[in-house]
Parts: sequence; C-alpha cells; structure tokens
Amino acid sequence: MPALILATASEVRQSLLKQSGIRFKTQAARIDEAAIKAAMLQEGATPHDIADALAEYKARKVSQKHADAMVIGCDQVLEFHGKLLSKPKNVEAAISQLIELRGHSHKLHSAVVIYENEQPVWRHVGQVRLEMRNLSDDYIAQYMSRNWPGIADSVGAYKLEQEGVRLFSRVEGDYFTVLGLPLLELIGYLTQRGVIEG
Repeated sequence: MPALILATASEVRQSLLKQSGIRFKTQAARIDEAAIKAAMLQEGATPHDIADALAEYKARKVSQKHADAMVIGCDQVLEFHGKLLSKPKNVEAAISQLIELRGHSHKLHSAVVIYENEQPVWRHVGQVRLEMRNLSDDYIAQYMSRNWPGIADSVGAYKLEQEGVRLFSRVEGDYFTVLGLPLLELIGYLTQRGVIEG
C-alpha cells in the first residue's frame, strides 16, 4: 500500500490521526491561502468550494514531490453571514472577531482531499453550525488573556477542545469536523481502500 502523507503542519490534525492509530508522515504544503481565497471570492465561489480548493491545493503540492504516496490535504474556513473570517492577526483582532460572532451562529466548512499519483481520488467537505452565547465584554477579555496566543492558529479565535467550548450554547454537527478534519469519513475511505484495517 502507498505511504500516507498529511500535507499540513496542524498539530490538532496530526494528533487526531495519531490517536486513531493511523501511521503517516507529515509534510506541510506551502500555498498562498490568502491569494487563493481572494481570487475565489472574486469569482463568487462558496465557502464550501473554497475549503475544498484549499485542501486540494495542499494535497496537489505535496503529491507533486511524492507521487507514489497517498497525500491528505485539509483546510477549514469559517462562514459568518455569507462572508469568510480569517485567522486573527493579533489579540485585538481576535477580541473583535468574538464580539462580532457572539449571540449569532456561524458555520465551519472542513475539507479533506486525497491525491494519488498527482490526481485527486477522494474528497469530502464537512459542515458544522455553531451558536455562540451572548458573551460579556469582560468574559471575552478574560478568555483572551488566558488563551492567547494558543488560539492564534484557529480560524474562529477558539478551540472547542479547550476553554472555547464555554463560548457556545449549541453545536450542530460532527466534533472532528469542528477540529478541522472530517475524521470518520476519512477513516471510512482509508478502510475501504485497505490502507488501514477495519
């Protein structure tokens, strides 16, 4: 069977695969996410399609160097009232983002694309809807002082697997998809292909 390569530097995604007992290597794919997002938004692409495209760009980039491997590309975008929010650049931006999101619901689109021999062979985009509590300014400030910069790499300025769970009143969808990897669907495909036992 081909070797598995995860085309991301995300520690959370690496941890999810490791804890699942899946053997893989890691090689981060360097792509210009901001430019890709901007171009696709200008063309009227949906958040679903943007997440899918970003995951595919990562898988393709690594597959070009490791054509004999099965390369897993992943990405996640946050959709709020029809627009995309990006990872906050600093603590002030993170606070502003939580103030904007509080009392409302938003969606996370988490995509995974697998490449083999420089060609896409499988893809899936999971979607989760999260409803944020109407948080006070004081709590947001305290939350940020306790959790920054640990949440700087999170698109929503929160991590559900940590204190971020306290920000929400409702989560509709798969937990792994919130973390940025539709793990159950990925395991299903790898099992069906015989890459992992099951």
